[in-house]
Amino acid sequence: MQNNSRKVLDTLVSRTKIYLAIIFVLLVIICVLNTELILPAVCIYILILIYSYYANNKRKSEISETLQDLTLTVDSAAKTSLINSPFPLLILETNGSIIWKSSKFVSEFANIDMKTYVDDLTQEITEEIEKQGTSKSDIIKQIQIGEKSYKVLGKYVNVKKKEKKAKKEYMIMLYFIDDTENMKLQKEYKDSKSCIAIIMIDNYEETMQGLESEEKPQVIAQIEKCIYDWTNKTNGVLIKTEKDRYIYLFEQRYLDIIKEDKFSILDKIKEIDVKEKVQFTLSIAVSNEGATDKEKYKSATAAMDVVLGRGGDQAVIRENEIYKFFGGRAQEVEKRTKVKARIVAHALENLIKESKKVMIMGHTNPDMDCVGASMGVYRIAKALNTNAYIITEGNTSALDAYRKSIEKFPEYEDVFINKEVALENIDEDTLLVVVDTNKKNYVEVPELLEKIKKIVVIDHHRRSTDYIEEATLTFQEVYASSACELVTELIQYVEENINLTTMEAESLYAGIMMDTKNFTFKTGVRTFEAAAYLRRCGVDIIRVKKWFQSDLASFNRIADIVKRAEVVNSSIAISTYEEKAKDASIVCAKAADELLTISDITASFVIGQLDDKVCISGRSIGDINVQVILEKLGGGGHITVAGAQVENMTIEETKQELINRINEYFSELET
Repeated sequence: MQNNSRKVLDTLVSRTKIYLAIIFVLLVIICVLNTELILPAVCIYILILIYSYYANNKRKSEISETLQDLTLTVDSAAKTSLINSPFPLLILETNGSIIWKSSKFVSEFANIDMKTYVDDLTQEITEEIEKQGTSKSDIIKQIQIGEKSYKVLGKYVNVKKKEKKAKKEYMIMLYFIDDTENMKLQKEYKDSKSCIAIIMIDNYEETMQGLESEEKPQVIAQIEKCIYDWTNKTNGVLIKTEKDRYIYLFEQRYLDIIKEDKFSILDKIKEIDVKEKVQFTLSIAVSNEGATDKEKYKSATAAMDVVLGRGGDQAVIRENEIYKFFGGRAQEVEKRTKVKARIVAHALENLIKESKKVMIMGHTNPDMDCVGASMGVYRIAKALNTNAYIITEGNTSALDAYRKSIEKFPEYEDVFINKEVALENIDEDTLLVVVDTNKKNYVEVPELLEKIKKIVVIDHHRRSTDYIEEATLTFQEVYASSACELVTELIQYVEENINLTTMEAESLYAGIMMDTKNFTFKTGVRTFEAAAYLRRCGVDIIRVKKWFQSDLASFNRIADIVKRAEVVNSSIAISTYEEKAKDASIVCAKAADELLTISDITASFVIGQLDDKVCISGRSIGDINVQVILEKLGGGGHITVAGAQVENMTIEETKQELINRINEYFSELET
């Protein structure tokens, strides 16, 4: 207000001076025209000056008094409004010291010790000042005090000091708005939003086939009672859409209850008594993503694809683009029908025929299953008169014996290419076939996934959350022993007659042999059927076995790893391989296999150094799901065979983290 008073008075004085100057000029002009009027003109001008002086002083005094009265009135009103603010008001320093608080603040929080709340708020605000600077002085916070929720609004301002070099200090003014009702409405709105779940019986057809006609209604009734009992806890709506499929709609307020329950229905469904000791299992996918129920159903469907891709017998909640898994500890059920293989083979054949060239790649640090499957796809493409290339990058030391064998065949000289050559030779008519992995960040050349539109995925691993969504065709069967088994099935169903060379047949056989640990793990009927077909194609078992032979040095390294193994949780063996070697992952895998030959050991883990990463190989005889454990460390695989690669951690740190995850796994089983 003082500044405004000053401006008004300055304007008044300035205008008076202009008027006096104009009068002076006019009198001069009159005196020049008539010299006799000089004396009267001077006297008149002096009188005008005297009058102007006294008149201005009087007006200044009146204006000053008026402005002063107005200033006092405004300041008084501002102070009164501040003191009697309807909102609790607080002024404090950045160290938390309270300078002043309104009467409303005192009455509102009379029974509450506000020191802790004030200290926490002050700390948050000062940290923001340090990070963001003072360009943004507005303060907006949400805080819970007792049973009430408050929105805290305010500003922080610099306290000016007389000393020029004095350190800047800030004062914070906050006022608290009771936001309890608004927050309740927001919570109610959130809680009342819908969630959609899809429930599917995994092995309905296979199990029902073994039942008598009079037994089927009883079993179906037991299944539906189990599902209805579980869904009734949340007051949702359950709709049976197919004989083995249900849609479940419920409010989001019950989602936490479902999480706490940890999908107990997965275990209860297995208790249903069925002949031949065959268990029913469920796959459940829940999602709350999407603005509409249609979008949520689409999201739940995508989540169900992930569940089924992981072998079923588990549940997943998709929330904020994050997957949380429950269950998944049962063995995969082998599908005896080959209808899907026949359909996929026909689709793959059409895609290859429509393409000018085929690029084939697997995962980083390829193993025999990866290379064998690639060779099988290569033969399919060549039989369909399409050029095909296999991309190999990274460490392939584990395949040295195999590569020496294949070098004897000139026809494969130009088949294997590197990343640079592959990127240079792709175009719109290129088909990309990914084998033995479904993870985007695990393929040999991730850039190809972005540059090639037509993609085919052939894999036997459980689907990860980072799976290749853009695939035109996906053949993913977790029951299968290996990618080589799946490719062998496809070869038999391609309409064009395919004649595998001995080398190609042995490559496929070697892949199956490696992933089944000489036909002991994950070996089903179709595994032996594939092996029998390859044997008829001319496989020399002895030559294949030689590819897996270890030299004496490697054997001694494995023996040393086994010797240093520690047992945790009474039946899990953990060992480490400290040596930095290019074949560390292979040595760790072989050592993990060897540890399983020890009595009373149900699972094994071996940790080694692979370049700038730490690799983990996990093995199990089936009682413990190593895939679930290593998935928590960013890995994946199967119940009995899994692996992981960890960054920015030492071997000892990785070992401790692994033990923590193992303990977590068993604690979840107990609950």
